[in-house]
Amino acid sequence: MDRAYEDEATRQAAFNSGFVPVVPPKKSRKSPWEYDKELYKRRNEIERYFLRLKRFRKAFTRYDKLDIIFLAVISLAMILDAILM
Repeated sequence: MDRAYEDEATRQAAFNSGFVPVVPPKKSRKSPWEYDKELYKRRNEIERYFLRLKRFRKAFTRYDKLDIIFLAVISLAMILDAILM
């Protein structure tokens, strides 16, 4: 979740799905909630990881029809990312 999607309906959907949203409230919110600031800061690590994986065009254009092949391509992209980093 990002701050742009911090409305009550989205937060409730995350809670109902078993997730704990770690998104800060908008500055204009009258009743802000507490959130884990350190965990929110680590969110960019995940975003940067997905950006690196997007370099593997075959993985993110989803050319493969079978799920097992798609999973193999994602796994290969993750391995190559780990080796090249």
